[in-house]
Amino acid sequence: MVSPSLVKDLREMTGAGMLDCKKALDATNGNIDEAVNWLREKGIAKAAKKADRVAAEGIASILIQGNNAVIVEVNSETDFVAKNEEFLAMVQTILKTIIDSDAQTLEDVLALTTNGETIESLIINKTAKIGERLNLRRFKKITKNDNEQFGSYIHMGGKIATLIVTENTTEEVAKDVAMHAAAMRPLYLKSDEVPTDVLEKEKEVIKEQLINEGKPADRIDSILVGKINKYYEDVALENQIFIKAENKESVAKYVANNGGKISSMTRYEVGEGIEKKEENFADEVAKQINNI
Repeated sequence: MVSPSLVKDLREMTGAGMLDCKKALDATNGNIDEAVNWLREKGIAKAAKKADRVAAEGIASILIQGNNAVIVEVNSETDFVAKNEEFLAMVQTILKTIIDSDAQTLEDVLALTTNGETIESLIINKTAKIGERLNLRRFKKITKNDNEQFGSYIHMGGKIATLIVTENTTEEVAKDVAMHAAAMRPLYLKSDEVPTDVLEKEKEVIKEQLINEGKPADRIDSILVGKINKYYEDVALENQIFIKAENKESVAKYVANNGGKISSMTRYEVGEGIEKKEENFADEVAKQINNI
């Protein structure tokens, strides 16, 4: 006979429901270590059923520790779960584990161990417990030099996170740039980072627009130069007009006027590029009722 205190201990260790804990202990003859594995195996089975669901909500977060910083995007199916304390604690665990490691890829991160389990197992078990598909989508770890500054900014509770590294500036300048990047959505740090195929496609579109506007053929190339410079202002952080500047100086000029330059930019916006599944609300309610 499994004692209530043993069920309570297992529940506190795993976070699983009381009934599941009793079943696990019954199945393992009261061996709590084996019961933990039993629950994890069941969690894996439950989580696998959710693997085809779209997880496009979630949170982007940053951890800075000395000269190291990590930025991650961890996804959930709903914004409600993204605000769940247990989900947020999991994100912090992932950040801390990555920053203390030499992980280079997502596969490396998922294999890292924390509190006796891998990050992959942590996510699987939380998926089973919370009831939504959870997913570590991407991460980046950055190590700066002593003459560099991290600038970080989290917008809308983690919908957008930006991590900037500047050289020979104050932390305030670096944060100003991070805030600008969050608001203005640059795709690249510098104009020369725009891929050649992307740039050529943009030139083709602009040329077609100019022809349709009836611009003289002998003027199109000269007009194109100005249009491409305006394109760079839209997509490259250094070329954008700094949002706090009164004299319409570029971000690069603002940083230079403060004695430095921008070394790197990482900007995560939760769910960008993920095709979200459109659900009919009535159908979704009916589905939930049928599953009760």
